[in-house]
Amino acid sequence: MLARLAAVRSRLPAESPFFIAALGVLMSFGPMGTDMYLPGMPEIGRDLHAPQDQVQWTLSAFFLGFGVGQLLWGALSDRFGRRIPVATGILLYAVGCVGCSLTTDVGHLAAWRFVQAVGACAGPVLVRAMIRDVFERDRAASVLSMMILVMGAAPIIAPLIGGQILIWANWRWIFWAQAAFGVIAMLALATLPETHPETRRTSLRPMVLAESYRTLLTNRRYLGYAVGSSFIYAGMFAFISGSPFVYIELFGVQPENYGFLFGLNIVGMIIVNTLNSRAVMRFGSDMMLRIGVWLSAASGILLVATVAGGWGGLWGLVGCLFLFMSLTGFCFANSMAGALQSFPQMAGTASALAGMLQFSIGAVSGWVVGLMANGTAMPMAAVIGGTALVSLALNLWLIGPVRRRQHCEQ
Repeated sequence: MLARLAAVRSRLPAESPFFIAALGVLMSFGPMGTDMYLPGMPEIGRDLHAPQDQVQWTLSAFFLGFGVGQLLWGALSDRFGRRIPVATGILLYAVGCVGCSLTTDVGHLAAWRFVQAVGACAGPVLVRAMIRDVFERDRAASVLSMMILVMGAAPIIAPLIGGQILIWANWRWIFWAQAAFGVIAMLALATLPETHPETRRTSLRPMVLAESYRTLLTNRRYLGYAVGSSFIYAGMFAFISGSPFVYIELFGVQPENYGFLFGLNIVGMIIVNTLNSRAVMRFGSDMMLRIGVWLSAASGILLVATVAGGWGGLWGLVGCLFLFMSLTGFCFANSMAGALQSFPQMAGTASALAGMLQFSIGAVSGWVVGLMANGTAMPMAAVIGGTALVSLALNLWLIGPVRRRQHCEQ
């Protein structure tokens, strides 16, 4: 088996039949780390005697760790290559899983979730850098969309697994299942080649890193892509944070059925990512991103109006959330491709900073939903609608006019 894996690694990434599938597995750390335990959040609160806002700390801690940790892995990958940092991150993730399963209070659970996230984020941040290593801009956006299709099973399967575990065991076993996913991810990593050659690696000296971040943070278009997409992420994280309590406690959905409602949104994201992977090669990633943020803002406004008016009850809410979450398929791949396209020599650092902004702002949005919790769906809806409007404003302001197709960009 090891010889077979070595043969796969020796092939060019674009030629390997396992390349996109393996990258999809590594990208799945986010949904596997968050979505699997969502059905258990109300039970965690009861078992650890913690109110809703404190239970949501554990989710915000994961988002924060997932964001901050990317700065570490991005810098290490630009210096040492992509594969070794990913392997180290997977091991740290496994340690966090064990800590979560053994904790006895919500504070320590949040701390171990932070550790778990710092390790988990190595996979997604370096996968994006690997894609930039291999593909030019619009092709990279197309590949990111196709990869999201591959990893699309994770956010569908994860909450279903979590819900089924709760039928037969307590919430602690969910974290043992997450640890098992770490083993699968390590096997996927073994099939991948190193995509960052030594001739393009950068220094870890503080002044060099500081200059890299200065370059990124003073680039107007980079900020437009990275910060603008962060607010779409914030809306998604508001849904992830608030939906377990809204569906299970407000509308009485059984925990084992929560995953089905959650999975509807992922089906929508898969459909839109399929459309995006084809349309982006014709219209360009900037045009598809602009369409995405306009539609996301409109769907956010519709969500707030539906909740405020009580239109359609549970299914009215589910329909509006389905629309918003589906439209993120026009935003994430295109914004990341745009953020990375001008910085091939430090793609890991650029990917890490964008990911840190996305998950840090997402952590704040999850915390705000818990802080505003009032027993209704309005806090979740208001945060989603507000963040979508901010994303649209940032796209119009920082990126400005877009061209239909940018043939010459690499």
